[in-house]
Amino acid sequence: MEMEMEQQEKIKQLLQHNNATIIAHYYTDPEIQALAEATGGCVADSLEMARFGWDSKAETLIVAGVKFMGETAKILSPDKKILVLDLEATCSLDIGCPADDFSRFCDQHPDRIVVVYANTSAEVKARADWVVTSAIALDIVRALHLEGKKIIWGPDRHLGRYIAEQTNADMILWQGQCIVHDEFKADSLRLCQEQYPDALILVHPESPAQVVEQADFVGSTSQIIKFAQNAEADQFIVATDRGIFYKMQQLMPDKTFIIAPTAGESATCKSCAMCPWMAMNTLDKIQNILENNSNEITVPEEIRVQAEIGINRMLAFSATRSINVKASGDLSRDRALFHQIGPA
Repeated sequence: MEMEMEQQEKIKQLLQHNNATIIAHYYTDPEIQALAEATGGCVADSLEMARFGWDSKAETLIVAGVKFMGETAKILSPDKKILVLDLEATCSLDIGCPADDFSRFCDQHPDRIVVVYANTSAEVKARADWVVTSAIALDIVRALHLEGKKIIWGPDRHLGRYIAEQTNADMILWQGQCIVHDEFKADSLRLCQEQYPDALILVHPESPAQVVEQADFVGSTSQIIKFAQNAEADQFIVATDRGIFYKMQQLMPDKTFIIAPTAGESATCKSCAMCPWMAMNTLDKIQNILENNSNEITVPEEIRVQAEIGINRMLAFSATRSINVKASGDLSRDRALFHQIGPA
């Protein structure tokens, strides 16, 4: 414990010396989330992380998460130095949607609008017409559907199916999935609710259909947290990465949270529910990249500019629906609009 406190103090000094701040995802380890908060950084979902970094006066952003989050931060903050804790920390949605393959897939359907989830590489974002978060995806797809648009969706097939069912939009789905959410089991979830009959079930829409069908609430990570805060219930079964529990328990210490099952009765791990790439983020790595100025994220300018277009469209859509103004197209002037769109 004393060594850990000494290390945290050292990291605080390095952050100050480097004019840096930590932006951490909800799914990272609790000690990283706590350090980010204690040093004036943030703990959030991927796009909110990028927004916070964009607003921050820090010259260097330390991204505790996975690589695509660092890329998104760079797209929105091109003049800042973006460092990630581990360049090998990636995402199954990103891996499962190679930019060249996805581009060829889109080329086969030139009559369709391309809408991609924020959990993608910069190159995939650059190929898209729209980049969306899970909080605003339904509204955007519904609006496109009402305009008679047909859609290519990528990369998460479960989230795409959920959106298609809710909107009746004509959608062709890329067949990707999150390895954490894809593992939640419907049968085991039913048994879990029998054990906790008063608990509400909260589910991320990246989960399989049979799991989503059992939910009392379906939403993004931040939406799940907000729902639990406002609900009168005091017990919740949560179907998303267990890293969310740090923030939920911090905000709601009097409520009980049970991680949804990811395996059957004979399995050795009844609920792993942990992203292996998020687990690659450690305090040691934060200290190392601050000391060595390593693991910098770069995005080619032509890719960055093209990827920014889809994000700008999302901002403009949100502005017209929320505050009846349009985004200027200049991200430096449109910061407040991020507060309207919600996280991924």
